[in-house]
Parts: sequence; structure tokens; C-alpha cells
Amino acid sequence: MLIDIAKGAEHIYLACGFTDGRKQIEGLCALVQLQFKLNPYTQTSVFLFCNKKRNTIKALRFEEDGFLLATKRLLDEMKFQWPKKGNDLKDITAQQVRWLLEGLTVEQKTAINPFKMQERKICY
Repeated sequence: MLIDIAKGAEHIYLACGFTDGRKQIEGLCALVQLQFKLNPYTQTSVFLFCNKKRNTIKALRFEEDGFLLATKRLLDEMKFQWPKKGNDLKDITAQQVRWLLEGLTVEQKTAINPFKMQERKICY
């Protein structure tokens, strides 16, 4: 599964808009470095890209001895709900990756987001 490539990642970066589907490891690394000003050689980061037809996702991740490039292509007439906003880069969660792979959008309006309680002195 494509989600397995993101296990243990601190950052999952989604490249909004479309990326040339012909790009392989070298081209995607160059895109990460030149356009997004990030280091593709970080083992704790995963980079996700989608083609113009929105039927293929590529995931790029560096391991200690080289790169992994995973691809998922949907069947005919199916499309991912990929964010179309320009050339932005979003840092998303593993849950949001699952939503994308299930055909949903990254931003779910009815999702219950994790709540982080800030420590303070509370008296009951």
C-alpha cells in the first residue's frame, strides 16, 4: 500500500497542483530542492505528487541507502481529490493521506481533529 511508505515519517508533504507524471526520482528530487527549497535526502520526510489527470500519485522517500518511489494509478474514470492550489506545499498527516487514497479531500469539514490540551493549573 502507498500509505506504508509514510510510516514513521515526521512530515508528509503534498505538492498541490499537478506534477509532470513522467518525472522519476531525479526529477522529483530536483523539484523538491529547487521549487520547494527542502532537502529530499531527509529520512523523516515523504513527498507526494499527482499528475495532471489526477489518476496517479507518486510518493518519494529517502532511506539510508537510497530512494523509494511508489506509484498508485487508479482505474479509468477514477480521480483523486487532489488540491489544485498553485505550487504550494502542504504538510499533511497520515490520516489525510488515507482520505486521499479513499477518494476524499484532504480537508474534511466534518472530521474530528485531535485536540491537544495545554498544561495549566486547573482546580477541580
